[in-house]
Amino acid sequence: MAGKGTNSKTEKLSALPNVSAASAKKLVAAKIDSVAKLSKSTSSALQKAGLSAAVAGKVLAAAKAATKVTNTAKKTTSKSKAAAKKAPAKAKKAAKSAKTSAKKTTSKAKAAAKKTTAKAKNAAKATVSKVKKAANDTGRKGGTIKVPKSVNQMDWMKRLKKR
Repeated sequence: MAGKGTNSKTEKLSALPNVSAASAKKLVAAKIDSVAKLSKSTSSALQKAGLSAAVAGKVLAAAKAATKVTNTAKKTTSKSKAAAKKAPAKAKKAAKSAKTSAKKTTSKAKAAAKKTTAKAKNAAKATVSKVKKAANDTGRKGGTIKVPKSVNQMDWMKRLKKR
């Protein structure tokens, strides 16, 4: 049984980059048997366990990075669980506020619709009266005379440009 525990510990450590199976066995023998313990140890402690200085630095950096990722994953998981617990209450609250705001919006929309139709009727009446007045003043039904917008659109200017 003890062999299985040691073997799984060495497998976990050797899963890190720059940690060979032999280095993992040395670390487990020095009672550095988890990634968390490895990330908390120092380079000199790893050298005492039998690793070279270069390998100890690389292993330590890899262990700290792995621990950082693990901690971030744990925080994210706990935040998502807390948000999942709060979600039903937030949904009920949002539904209530949506319902009350929908009632308010409906009454406002009805009032605005009444005002808009009244304004449209008044505007239509005013436009009709203006058209009738214009027709009576000029004796015409519409504006059929084309007035040039600029000098360039005048016939004499067009003829000058063609020369």
